[in-house]
Amino acid sequence: MALKKIHKISTNFSGNIPITGSKSETNRLLILQQFYPNLQIKNSSISDDSVVLKKALKSNLQEINIGHAGTAMRFLTAYFAVQENREVILTGSDRMKERPIKILVDALIFLGAEIQYVEKEGYPPLKITGKKLTRDFVEIQGNVSSQYISALLLIAPKLPSGLKLKFKGKVTSVPYIKMTLSLLHKLGIKYNWKDNIITVLHQLTIDNKAIIVESDWSSASYFYSLVALKQNSEIQLASYKKNSLQGDAVLVDIYKQLGVETIFKENTIILLNKQSPINKHQTIVLDLKSAPDIAQTIAVTCFGLGLECFLTGLHTLKIKETDRLVALKTEIEKLGGDITITDETLYLKPSTEIKENISIATYHDHRMAMAFAPLAVKVPIQIENPEVVSKSYPNFWQDFDKITS
Repeated sequence: MALKKIHKISTNFSGNIPITGSKSETNRLLILQQFYPNLQIKNSSISDDSVVLKKALKSNLQEINIGHAGTAMRFLTAYFAVQENREVILTGSDRMKERPIKILVDALIFLGAEIQYVEKEGYPPLKITGKKLTRDFVEIQGNVSSQYISALLLIAPKLPSGLKLKFKGKVTSVPYIKMTLSLLHKLGIKYNWKDNIITVLHQLTIDNKAIIVESDWSSASYFYSLVALKQNSEIQLASYKKNSLQGDAVLVDIYKQLGVETIFKENTIILLNKQSPINKHQTIVLDLKSAPDIAQTIAVTCFGLGLECFLTGLHTLKIKETDRLVALKTEIEKLGGDITITDETLYLKPSTEIKENISIATYHDHRMAMAFAPLAVKVPIQIENPEVVSKSYPNFWQDFDKITS
């Protein structure tokens, strides 16, 4: 088993890191580019997930294996459902076969798609026979993964009559839905979101368009954590916008509570920790339903600072690369923390010690590896299977080492 040993980071650090384009934006644009080939994508993500999606879209194979790439599974299910005269078996890793997809499949079948479960009902692999989907209305629960909703919205302009998507109940992952709609808007595709119905109009072609993908905010979170854990530190990251489409841009406000100031300068952000020691008696209370991907980073930062925190809105973490809530509890407790979880919440008690040289299991989950790495500011730590970071941020260890050594 590969193991990365990180010595305690004793010196102050500073540096400038260019971060790869957002995986979320890139993957949406890759699907849209298939429908509108005159769309140019610049600063694409180099993450495994985006590479896998790009490869799958170019593949002529009948069976396509997307490994651990959850976004690719959801987006490709909808994409292949509308590829007329094409039959595909879409499969993935053992973990992917445990991640539910029934809600999306049911919606597509309601629209007229032909999809069958190859093994277990409600889960990949799927046999998809592409055809023209003639219905233009479907209902879906509002509190499901935004990837199901975005998968439907991305194919909507290519449906003969467009699509009316009605939500049942409260919509949770609003920023990611808004990201998808904003990218449609940039291509000139008309949509309307009124009350609980999104309407996307049919559009056959678009004008020539080049879109520059903003860098990934969730990748920035690990550097926010580093700066929060180390006083008098400064890191500059590129390329970021103040008016971001990404839900994880809430990092700016969240980490202000944890001692990090964010300065926007042209297309970069400067993260500064010049403040007096943080108030150890405060409790960090956050609802992360709109940005669940940064929950691991925040929990580890709070643990490293000895802060109490209560995080809610985490129900989607149970169906990620691993059950992230269970994984967080297991690994923080190995380090000496006291943590309680439910199906959608995490409560961390304030701690006074962090055990040294603990080996952190990563569970095939890129975010586990990257979220725990900044703790090296406090203690030497070891990360198992460090190569998992390639799923979203292949250059993470080079960038981390550059900043901290």
